[in-house]
Amino acid sequence: MAEPSRAAAFRNATTGASVELSYAGISTFLKGAPRDVEDVSDVDAAALGIPYDGAVSNRPGARYGPEAIRRASGWWAYLSDYKGGLTNMWTGKQVNFDDLTVADCGDVPVFPMDEELTAESIRAHVATVAERTFPVILGGDHYCTFPAVNGFAEGAGHDRVGFVQIDAHTDTVSESPVFGTDFHGSSTALIADSPHTEFADVSQVGIRGYESPDFFEFADETGLNLYTMREVDERGIEAVVADAVAAAAADTDAVYVSFDIDGIDPSVAPGTGTPVPGGLTARQALQTMEVLGASEDVGAVDLMEVAPQYDPTGGTPRLASYLLVTLLERQFAE
Repeated sequence: MAEPSRAAAFRNATTGASVELSYAGISTFLKGAPRDVEDVSDVDAAALGIPYDGAVSNRPGARYGPEAIRRASGWWAYLSDYKGGLTNMWTGKQVNFDDLTVADCGDVPVFPMDEELTAESIRAHVATVAERTFPVILGGDHYCTFPAVNGFAEGAGHDRVGFVQIDAHTDTVSESPVFGTDFHGSSTALIADSPHTEFADVSQVGIRGYESPDFFEFADETGLNLYTMREVDERGIEAVVADAVAAAAADTDAVYVSFDIDGIDPSVAPGTGTPVPGGLTARQALQTMEVLGASEDVGAVDLMEVAPQYDPTGGTPRLASYLLVTLLERQFAE
């Protein structure tokens, strides 16, 4: 029988050698095992990165979002491993992330000069994961959500998919004289025009800033479930999100959640391409994911538009990873 290597002998003999520090090792989401998209049937969730920002209308940089979110997410995996489980001081519940099995399927192939081929790639890879487990999409600009929703519907076998969007913007521009019909400001319009989703299945939370002069009439006519930032201030975030997910789930088979990081106030999350003042606080954003994560209707989630170079503190990708961890904790680890 062969003698163990010196490395193996050291690891076997040294307490703590099996604990990987948050900043050590290969960066995968929550330090999940690297897997092929076809090999995720035995895990609770699988992460897919989309390093693409070819459809932005303002500052680029979301192509670096997946890498930054993965790196930041290592902290929660380290804490759980180091402490042997965690107490959530907000909920008071015991959480063991060992109960949450996550794989990381790496990044979807993207083609920076070919938006159509990139969308086809996203759709195919998300469909492959959705056929097997819960997809966690790391963006990438918000245009990528359009093919991801279609891929989720096709892979999971859903005829009709509800859509909950946390965002500063509605992304309902059907066509721009500058950007055309396919850019990050048109993603929700494209989703609502797809075979799987109508505007009546769409709930938007945290909308603020400016839209077209007749936007409220448009929302009424299409049945769009609109929850502006003013309504969040007046009613409270938990009540609004509960109504939003109920509306999106009412006549659909499952709900896809899309969180644009610019839904959060830029004083908290400046690392994004199109920041708008007056957004959600960090606590409101986390409460949003707590409510959504507790819903059995939610079948997929993405976190989009993180552009880490605009936040030298690293706070934006750190909060983005915390948001995803919060939703997954409610779904699988409580």
